[in-house]
Amino acid sequence: MNEWFRKKSLQELLQKKGRAQLEQTLSAFDLILLGIGAIVGTGIFILPGTVAAEHAGPAIVFSFIIAAIVCAFAGLCYSEFSSSVPVTGSAYSYAYVVFGELFAWIVGWVLILEYGLAVASVATGWSSYLSALLAGLQLHIPQALSGPFNPAAGTYINLPAIAIIMGTAYLLTLGVKESSRINTIMVFIKVGVIVLFLAVGVFYVKPDNWQPFMPYGTSGIFGGAALVFFAYLGFDSVSNAAEEVKNPQRNLPIGIIGSLFICTLLYVSVSLVLTGIAPYSQLNVSDPVSYVISLVGQDWISGLIALGAVVGMMTVILVMSYGGSRLLYAISRDGLLPKSMSQIDEKYKTPIKNTWIFAIAVSACAGFVPLAKLAELVNMGTLIAFAIVSIGILFLRRNKSIPSGGFKVPFYPVLPIVSFLLCLFLMTQLSPYTWMACGIWIIAGIAIYFMYGRKYSHMNDN
Repeated sequence: MNEWFRKKSLQELLQKKGRAQLEQTLSAFDLILLGIGAIVGTGIFILPGTVAAEHAGPAIVFSFIIAAIVCAFAGLCYSEFSSSVPVTGSAYSYAYVVFGELFAWIVGWVLILEYGLAVASVATGWSSYLSALLAGLQLHIPQALSGPFNPAAGTYINLPAIAIIMGTAYLLTLGVKESSRINTIMVFIKVGVIVLFLAVGVFYVKPDNWQPFMPYGTSGIFGGAALVFFAYLGFDSVSNAAEEVKNPQRNLPIGIIGSLFICTLLYVSVSLVLTGIAPYSQLNVSDPVSYVISLVGQDWISGLIALGAVVGMMTVILVMSYGGSRLLYAISRDGLLPKSMSQIDEKYKTPIKNTWIFAIAVSACAGFVPLAKLAELVNMGTLIAFAIVSIGILFLRRNKSIPSGGFKVPFYPVLPIVSFLLCLFLMTQLSPYTWMACGIWIIAGIAIYFMYGRKYSHMNDN
């Protein structure tokens, strides 16, 4: 059992970082845009309508705020970890330092599920928006190639979803700085489209549509918070950029908290305008933002919003794929996955092999599997990681080998404990199906650890 809980020292991780040859090119501004790129996508273009109609009504703004508070508390904990342990791997690497190998592997395994299903589900949503946008231009993707395998509905493969994942993987192989530049352009486009929606939509808001404000009561707000938590996925992927950031002790906390703050303002503003233009009961559609604008006769703006949604979801796929590939890189570098996943290309300085392995596996899910129910698993995986990072701060502070400089969580130890409890509370709001499916995934991961990881772990060399 001592093997299961053997821990890595920060010195070991930093030595491996030095051998990794990842280039440090990202600034705090790059990280904020990376975070916005990952966060603003499905959560603003699809989720608000469905959650408002079925769970929270206009009080969805409170659902977003509650989810944002949980994320902000967890974000502060992530900021301290990323400042103290500036290596790639996010919660996986942090768990290796404070809890030990088996715990770190479970966290990493759950995060692989989070990143993979997030990319697959967003790619599926992107495909739907692309089909709608092309249809407006009198162009049509054959039905057989436009959805997951479902012969009854006449769909066999979601070709656009596969194409966007593969295209994103190609961008990532060119280098993080190049990917960051493209992400910056797309972030400005989608934020511009959202601001346009707010500027036009606010003139069509009817306060009567906000009555009743809480049609489903407080239980609807909390249930909605557990679902819109999906909207904030991605800010933790910023911490995966730790080894490619200039001055990570300063820039990582700015990137994590800054992107969360900006995205919360956007979500709350869009939700208020959305439920103010149309009654919440009418918003259960796949494209609620463009739908309500078309209701008020602004069809040209509706088309721009559809274009912004297509671009916006591309950035989510880009950043979440980046996070997934860097996570596989960190786990492989420790010997818990095959060595090929941690090989760095000499020309591009990126882990090309694992980027393509991740893309192929995820595109298979996006192309053939309906992901409506599996999307909840993304939330569960994220909440598990957030809970572990939050409680891990208590152990991090006790580790005297960690340098004392850098960002520190305020109101210690109250805030990390509250963050941990809030994550557990939101987990209880998810369905029994989600708990069961996540349990099966974790059991499979533990089996892989004992069959492979434990045998080939680099900790055996110590």
